Amino acid sequence: MFFDSRRSAVLALNGMVATSQPLAAQAGLQTLIQGGNAVDAAVAAAAALNVVEPESTGVGGDMFALIWHDREKKVHALNGSGRAPAAASIDQLRAVGHRQMPHEGVFSVSVPGTVHGWETIIREHGTMPLAEALKPAIRYAEEGFPVSDYIAYQWSGQGPRLSAHPSGQEMLLDGRPPRQGEVIKLPTLAKTLRAVAEGGSEAFYHGPIADKIARYVQDLGGWITTEDLAAHTSDWDEAISTDYRGVTCWECPPNGQGIAALEALNIVEGFDIASMPPQGVNRYHHLIEAMRLAFADAYRYVADPRMSDVPATELLSKDYASRRRDLIDPERAMRSAPHGSINGDITAMGGGGGDTVYVSVVDGQGNACSFINSVYINFGSGLVVPDTGIVLQNRAALFSLEPDHPNALAGGKRPYHTIIPAMATRGGELYLCYGVMGGFMQPQGHLQVMTNMVDYGMDPQAALNALRFQVIGDTVLIEEELPPEVIGGLQSMGHQLQMIRGHARVGMGGGQVIQRNPETGVLWAGSEPRKDGCAVGY
Repeated sequence: MFFDSRRSAVLALNGMVATSQPLAAQAGLQTLIQGGNAVDAAVAAAAALNVVEPESTGVGGDMFALIWHDREKKVHALNGSGRAPAAASIDQLRAVGHRQMPHEGVFSVSVPGTVHGWETIIREHGTMPLAEALKPAIRYAEEGFPVSDYIAYQWSGQGPRLSAHPSGQEMLLDGRPPRQGEVIKLPTLAKTLRAVAEGGSEAFYHGPIADKIARYVQDLGGWITTEDLAAHTSDWDEAISTDYRGVTCWECPPNGQGIAALEALNIVEGFDIASMPPQGVNRYHHLIEAMRLAFADAYRYVADPRMSDVPATELLSKDYASRRRDLIDPERAMRSAPHGSINGDITAMGGGGGDTVYVSVVDGQGNACSFINSVYINFGSGLVVPDTGIVLQNRAALFSLEPDHPNALAGGKRPYHTIIPAMATRGGELYLCYGVMGGFMQPQGHLQVMTNMVDYGMDPQAALNALRFQVIGDTVLIEEELPPEVIGGLQSMGHQLQMIRGHARVGMGGGQVIQRNPETGVLWAGSEPRKDGCAVGY
């Protein structure tokens, strides 16, 4: 069964961009046509999304990226996520009654990493100045843009949060969320983007903008200082990977959760998935159970590897996957999914929803950029820095308040991160540039899209149209078209199901996939049918 998108794969030779909003996709495509490469176009599209999809992303958030240079035949990984302020304190939060990290408000704010990430990636792997890539975003912010369907839906419930502080009005239209088809301008955000275009990351992390961020957070009782902002840097990491039936699947390493997708792929590789109907009981059951086991490990072990011991090598081991696979009963759902024993027992962190934007770009030379940018949940912390249009993320919400947990809150530490770009290579050549944004749905989306394409031979659009599941704790979300006999079969196995319908399906992930044929150079792209976006090429 498929989500009836009535879309076919988009094909092109000279370049392709796929993302969750058409205006942003066109910003990326125009950048390619003007001579930019995949990295330039990804930054242009991501910056445009800051304007046209501001509930999901922006300069107040974080970013990660994977870059493929066809000449080098190598994947590069950039970690553009921010860290907890130096003064962050578990004791302080516990003293005022918190037993878990707050998911909104001033204590959920971590240092924004996006702007430094944009500058770093375009300086080292792009071909044009950052100022050039920001031009479409600035134009949309100054001249206005019509709000699209699903973005209006996500914006619609945010009026009370944004209205809680006067500066939230900067993201509203006449004091309320804009409706589909209404034109909104974001002039204060335009000023911030112009400042970054003129002064680069220095203009964001030092000087008037940094002063405004720190003063606003501190006035609300929070921790961020100008010193925290000035100290921020992005980091180049070694991408992690695993082989799935001859396809090498690439993710950014922890502090991201991409390792959960790779572990789940390692687990299901031991099952004959291709022999199971793609929307049948057996495939759903085995993928759900593999994902539950991988998440148990991610919640237990994933943290900032520069400040905690993260056993990535062990978690990616095929032998370890084999031991985890043995826990799966082909006839019955596990009552609970235990984490594996590697370094002893530490209390696991909890999960939650989120929102994000994802951009996939492949240029005519075969270079690719898998780019993800987010403020976490809709409008992040709910705080908008006055006179800047900067929505502050709530990524600190993903820290643990258990002092002995690897992901425990600490000053200068990066939190467990949900946003994960992905790539796949085959025979040493680029195969896929892809991602499925949306909080803890992301590794689940990677698993399902990859098995759709590798095990069932689907093209990118068909792989995204296919119905999905989402594991949230002990509950499994499913989509409304799933046949009754499949629903009944899963329930008889012990799976606790919840049906998702209508606009709420946006929570099942926002995927973008570009596939490249290395022999012909033809690009095949698909774009998420549950979102407003599209794939465009030339």
